[in-house]
Amino acid sequence: MSRHLNPFTIEPAELMSQLPTQFFATLVANVNRQIAQGHDVINLGQGNPDQPTPAHIVDSLKEAAGQPQFHKYSPFTGFSFLKEAIATRYKADYNVDLDPETEVAILFGGKTGLVQLPQVLLNPGDVCLVPDPGYPDYWSGVALARAEMKFMPLTAQNGFLPDYDAITPADRDKAKLMFLNYPNNPTSATAPLSFYEDTVAFAAKHGIVVASDFAYGAIGFDGSRPVSFLQAEGAKEVGVEFYTLSKTYNMAGWRVGFALGNAKIISLINALQDHIYVSLFGGIQAAAATALTSSQQCVEDLVSRYQSRRDAFYDALADIGWQADKPKGSFFCWLPVPKGYTSVSFADLLLEEAKVAVAPGVGFGTHGEGYVRIGLLSDEQRLREAVHRIRALNLF
Repeated sequence: MSRHLNPFTIEPAELMSQLPTQFFATLVANVNRQIAQGHDVINLGQGNPDQPTPAHIVDSLKEAAGQPQFHKYSPFTGFSFLKEAIATRYKADYNVDLDPETEVAILFGGKTGLVQLPQVLLNPGDVCLVPDPGYPDYWSGVALARAEMKFMPLTAQNGFLPDYDAITPADRDKAKLMFLNYPNNPTSATAPLSFYEDTVAFAAKHGIVVASDFAYGAIGFDGSRPVSFLQAEGAKEVGVEFYTLSKTYNMAGWRVGFALGNAKIISLINALQDHIYVSLFGGIQAAAATALTSSQQCVEDLVSRYQSRRDAFYDALADIGWQADKPKGSFFCWLPVPKGYTSVSFADLLLEEAKVAVAPGVGFGTHGEGYVRIGLLSDEQRLREAVHRIRALNLF
């Protein structure tokens, strides 16, 4: 005999209504709808690497998965061998010294750390300076901390770098945290060491923690390696850098990232993670260490692949009269929309009429209006085909 239960309503916490809308969920849904209708969509709108993880890293995981020591709980802050591997990699690539035990935190992907950082540093009402346009998950972390965002416009006139002199005195005084991201998503801009030196001075003067998102740090073109924030003198005194294996080694699905730098901030991140996680599966940590300590030829080959795609794509763009500067880093292209269109209306047109998916710039912030972001995550033939389809629209 069933018992009658009085109906009741599940009420979400107020915080859930304050989280930012996932703008790109709509983009994915629109693309999937076109595909379900039988259309051949060239999807250049997302940032998911299209190449497999290198075989030697996969083989390392296969071997490690059979080792009984990794079948137990991992140390809460991760295995020392992985933290030592990232410190060794940073020394080799950027001549940056890191203490593996106090200046390296292992993360479940870079995004996790970016969202956690505001929660360990900001109180409700505190201000975080955020780039506009910028990676939308910065907003998520600030919302979860119940803090406030003040946007730093990134404009072509300033090389898509923030202008610290343009930040109001009130915002400077209230700010406790600032996000930066170079090579930049979505604009593909890179930052020189002098910019980071200015950033350290600005942060130290105003008591603002710097969070450098270095997700695309391995991807620089024309023989130029992107600069790490931690290469600037005094950087570890004012902030941390976030690094991920997702783009460098095509390991997006493996969820391995690091926070690097200021020991106090690293300890706060580790303390928060102690309440949530029991670190990564040890087999994945072993494979990640293999990625970092073995030959980096696979990384060089990947960068060469992206540069070849970039050059092929921009040659095709020039043929139809779509003018834009080539990116110097990342695997993104930041392209102006033609006159008479917004970033959303232009993206909608390309998807509906050319079956080419791109990301509207406004999804990254108000200063992204007038642009679309395209990922170099299809082969050269497919990229040329995308431009060929756009040519038929006679927009340029």
